[in-house]
Order: sequence, then C-alpha cells, then structure tokens
Amino acid sequence: MDEHGQLRIGTSGWVYKHWLDIFYPRGLSGREQLAFYAQHFDTVEINYSFYKLPGREVFGAWREETPQRFLFAVKGSRYLTHMKKLTDPQEPMERLMTSAGGLGDKLGPILFQFPSQWRVNLPRLSEFLEALRSYSPQRFAFEFRNASWLVADVYALLQTAGAALCLPVSPTVPLDPVLTAEWTYIRFHTGRHGVGFSQEELKGWADRLRPWLAQGVDAYVYFNNDPGGHALEDAKTFRQMLVNG
Repeated sequence: MDEHGQLRIGTSGWVYKHWLDIFYPRGLSGREQLAFYAQHFDTVEINYSFYKLPGREVFGAWREETPQRFLFAVKGSRYLTHMKKLTDPQEPMERLMTSAGGLGDKLGPILFQFPSQWRVNLPRLSEFLEALRSYSPQRFAFEFRNASWLVADVYALLQTAGAALCLPVSPTVPLDPVLTAEWTYIRFHTGRHGVGFSQEELKGWADRLRPWLAQGVDAYVYFNNDPGGHALEDAKTFRQMLVNG
C-alpha cells in the first residue's frame, strides 16, 4: 500500500434536472455537464448502469470529456445481482467489462448491490468471486442490503479476493464498518434526521476514515442523497473535513 491512501469523493450520478438551478451554469448544455462536474469533483459513481448498461462508445465519450486523473465507479447490473442472483455470471460480466472498458484507465471500482430480501448464500458468492478473478486487478465492491451477509465467513471470502465490503450509510441499511481489502467504498444514502447529513454525522465518518487513509487505505466515497442537492453540499463538506483536518 501507499504511504497514504488515495481519497476520492463524488456523487452518484451527475445528470439531475434540479442541478440546473443549483449547480450547473444557466444555459449549459447536457453534453457539457460532465466536464463541468469534473471541475469540482475527481470521481463519480455511474448508477445508471444498474438499470441499463451503456455501450462501450458511451463510456469512451465520458472518458474523453473528463480530466486525466478523473475516475468512474460503475454499478453492476441488477440483472446479475437481483434477477440471476449471481448464477452464470460469465456472460453478463463479460458484457459489463467490455462496455465499461471504454473508460480505459479512468475505470475505478465496480459495485454490486444485493437485494434487501436476499439472505446470505456463501456458495453463490464464492463462485462469483472465483469468476471475477479473471479480471484482476480490477477492484470490486459489494453492498449487502440484508444483515445476514455481514458475517465473518463473507468477510473472509471478500478478503481473499481483495474485494471491498461497501459501507452504506443510512438508517435503513445494515452496516458493519470493517475493512476487507486495502481499499474501501462508502455510500452516503440518507442522514439520521433527513436526506442530508449533519455536521456531526459527517465528522464521525471523517474521524473513522482519517486513520484508514493514514494506513494506506484507498477510499472511494459517493453521496447518493440527491434530493434538494444535499449530495453536492455534503460531498464538498466531507472533503473539506478530511483535507483540512
């Protein structure tokens, strides 16, 4: 690991109609929004790919529209996690990696979000992680929405594969803030007292993340609490806390 971990903070998506009123300059075209976003953040999570996988040429266009150090996190298809529940992953994974490969060296971690009703299935997870080995050193993160997955046996499988346990921050999503890899993936969904996060909540996470970064742990952090533009403000505030101490 590096002497100090790499920190990336952004939002989940960049195309929101109300951002035209609170973030993007008036008159800015849709094609110019990503480039403008990248002036303020060094990463973004592509949530759209969970519902429909864009073509390789679309990913390639996003690559061209962003600065050299920019990174994209890509959410894996719900077809794989919710419909197939990880069975026969080879073909959908090949499609995902071929399309997302259009990002080139700007492809960051790939996130798999599991259904909240799906209980732990160690054999299925083990087989899936085995299938992911052919894509090494690509980084993969797993967001479990059912508490039955938050157990030592699952963590051991993730650790062996170098995969990260995603840390979802929300009163309604189970959370166990542990590291299973030399990097971590944090998703801020909803604060304890509303969509946005209080200074106290953000400070608590900054205090937790700071020693991890000092140990060389890379951190990818995305704010998904978009209503009212909270994601934009909370992401900026969180970065200031970590950069300025």
